[in-house]
Amino acid sequence: MTARRSLASDISGLTKKPPLSRRDFMSASAAIAAGYTLAAGPVRAEAIKTDTNGLDAGMSNVKVDGGEMPLYFARPANVAKPPIILVAMEVFGLHEYIKDVTRRIGKLGALAVAPDYYFRKGQLAGISEIRDLMPLVNAKPDAELFADLDATVRWAEAQGGDKDRIGIIGFCRGGRTVWEYCATSDDVRAGVAFYGSLIDPPTQKQLWPKSPIEIAPEMKAPVLGLYGAEDQGIPPAQVEQMKAALEAAGKTAEFKIYPSAGHGFHADYRPSYNKDAAEDAWQQMANWFKRWKVLA
Repeated sequence: MTARRSLASDISGLTKKPPLSRRDFMSASAAIAAGYTLAAGPVRAEAIKTDTNGLDAGMSNVKVDGGEMPLYFARPANVAKPPIILVAMEVFGLHEYIKDVTRRIGKLGALAVAPDYYFRKGQLAGISEIRDLMPLVNAKPDAELFADLDATVRWAEAQGGDKDRIGIIGFCRGGRTVWEYCATSDDVRAGVAFYGSLIDPPTQKQLWPKSPIEIAPEMKAPVLGLYGAEDQGIPPAQVEQMKAALEAAGKTAEFKIYPSAGHGFHADYRPSYNKDAAEDAWQQMANWFKRWKVLA
């Protein structure tokens, strides 16, 4: 499988429509009203909804090159110096699923922050066609992405977050971001990548100089990779390649591949959701951050 095809399959795997009845999905107007993207396909009626009880949560912004970058945060109320966990988005922008995940992490005791680093391209969550979305997100240079994440870390520290306990979690394209940022940042203690791509298309080389598998020898923080055996864009053989590259470089990482799961298995708003894999992966994530002293 070529890198170009890998990226295309990565996206199409997330947007497949299984044979479920209409009662299993929100109407388009309801999904929009709830804050979900439509570019990923139909939105499940039983998408997880996490409340803000015990949390301080909401929107803020931070100054970056090119303007004020919006971000969504959630943190335990009245807790001093919580750990910081960055939440790296899918390609669909800062929509309700990412905000809900941010609240879930806040309930684990962290100051969770999801920066909208695609903001320079407009409100991606409002784009309904994947063909209109992909050119925008593919135009994001890694150097700009890393600078946006650095600014997010500084913002979180200014809000009282613990600069010595920083983690990052990401999904789909955000999973790639986890691998990349854990190889470039001196601040991150550990990362968790949910089905993040490992080999970039050659056409992206100017904007994305090194793919995760190429940057493996430069890893600075341990990463947990969570993948699905049925992922058509990131097959298990590719995960094994990444594992071998990390082992050859003496870097710390662990992987778990879920036998019956495909791409987007944690995305509970999508038909790709696999409850058993998602729940186990969430526990693996929490344990990983505890192991590396990000979470208490």
